[in-house]
Amino acid sequence: MGGKQSKKTAEEDMKRQARKNTGRVESLTSAERIRQHTTKQFGQVVLSLARRGMTEPPQELWELVELEKLNLSLNRLRAIPSAISVLQNLVVLNLWGNQLASLPPEIGQLRKLRVLFAYRNHLTEVPEELGDCTKLEVLSLANNQISGLPASLSTLTNLRKLNLSHNRIVHVPGCVYAMKSLVFLHMACNQLENIADQIQALADLKIFIVEGNCLHALPRMICFLTRLELLNVDFNDIKDVPAELHQLKRLERLACHPLDKGLHIMHNPLQKGIKEVMEGGLTALYNYLKST
Repeated sequence: MGGKQSKKTAEEDMKRQARKNTGRVESLTSAERIRQHTTKQFGQVVLSLARRGMTEPPQELWELVELEKLNLSLNRLRAIPSAISVLQNLVVLNLWGNQLASLPPEIGQLRKLRVLFAYRNHLTEVPEELGDCTKLEVLSLANNQISGLPASLSTLTNLRKLNLSHNRIVHVPGCVYAMKSLVFLHMACNQLENIADQIQALADLKIFIVEGNCLHALPRMICFLTRLELLNVDFNDIKDVPAELHQLKRLERLACHPLDKGLHIMHNPLQKGIKEVMEGGLTALYNYLKST
């Protein structure tokens, strides 16, 4: 009898505690509920709202001004409101995999931003104000419908990695040649017809990918990018190579696998003589070029 009474009392206590907890949650504001999902990673305040099926960010999000990393990827967002400007502490903003047709001009007010992922959206242009985010180090705008970049982005001199692949770009945007800290430039699968001589300004470049374009030749000035470790010009219309190519000593070998370092060039309509020399590898090609 005593055992049954004790069990009943325990169950009632549990129910009372559950009601108490429910009341506490309901008393929270919407912003506080969202704040409960924030975490600390390497000392930074992080919030992930990825894969939530959202068509717009929750209004209360803009009250979390302490956020340093915000992940809104893989939703169905069609726009980012101007209110994002209040998140002045943002260092990383992840917007990839949405349905964004544009980025708000107010994004330029995020002066601490270092990383911006906006790939796999429906962007057709980039706001001039993005050039005000002068601390940006990583920018990915891949898999959009962009045909160019505003000249104002020439201020992004701290940018180290830029991905513009799978867009509609015909000429390398002039502002890119001013981004002199670039070590990684990915422009595969665009509509590039040439690369300007200004490419030599990107002296720190280590990885340059322009496969799947409409290039008819490699400019001689690309041979002055002596820090290149990976140069991918596959699937273009290149028939010949500049004699100075042998200066790119860090390429080391002819590469086939997309992730391999080296020179990717075999998938082009190269002249018969060049192709035959390449059968002996990159060293054979370099020796041939030195002798011409």
